[in-house]
Amino acid sequence: MFRRKLSALDYHNPAGFNCRDETEFRNFIVWLEDQKIRHYKIEDRGNLRNIHSEDWPKSGMGYMKDVNCPFKIQERQETVDWLLGLAVRLEYGDNADKYKDSTPDGAKNADNTAKNAEPLINLDVNNPDFKAGVMALANLLQIQRHDDYLVMLKAIRILVQERLTQDAIAKASQSKEGLPVALEKHILGFDTGDAVINEAAQILRLLHIEELRELQTKINEAIVAVQAIIADPKTDHRLGKVGR
Repeated sequence: MFRRKLSALDYHNPAGFNCRDETEFRNFIVWLEDQKIRHYKIEDRGNLRNIHSEDWPKSGMGYMKDVNCPFKIQERQETVDWLLGLAVRLEYGDNADKYKDSTPDGAKNADNTAKNAEPLINLDVNNPDFKAGVMALANLLQIQRHDDYLVMLKAIRILVQERLTQDAIAKASQSKEGLPVALEKHILGFDTGDAVINEAAQILRLLHIEELRELQTKINEAIVAVQAIIADPKTDHRLGKVGR
């Protein structure tokens, strides 16, 4: 399932790579760090290179944390896919001039109308690379896992459109100034016998009400997002297909 990325990175055995083999997995991590990622200085890679050490799992977990991998080292497929994606990005960054004018052979003869076609129509939802990619995005964005990867993909799209566009980020970054509140207009409902404590209780109650309103807003947004997914007439979740 990783053959294309491994081939793109010139891995010596892209077709036969087995991430479930412990020795091969450890060697792969070392090769990826030495040849592509290069997050550590050369002199700091000793523990990672010592693949036969009993302490290697600890070193491996430390490495995943240092490169900000969102997966645990036990999640082999997700970890390998994420590291390969990181390596490909770094490889492109190092050779941007080499790849910037590259065009896939199939794209050169493609019909121009395909550019405006629905991008999910020909998507293979059973492809392991697709599943691993969606799972990586879902974990990164802290989206609830779902048995239907297409549902997760649509939830990711909605989140990105509503929260991660430039306009959404700019709007969220704007400072909000609160309105003055007259505490005397808000009845506490009980009396502690101390004016200061009464005022503190009023403030706590108002803060609690504001938190409840924010929670309700988030619940409403979640309901809208789910309805948008379920109501899409082009999606047949039972068949795992998109399009009519």
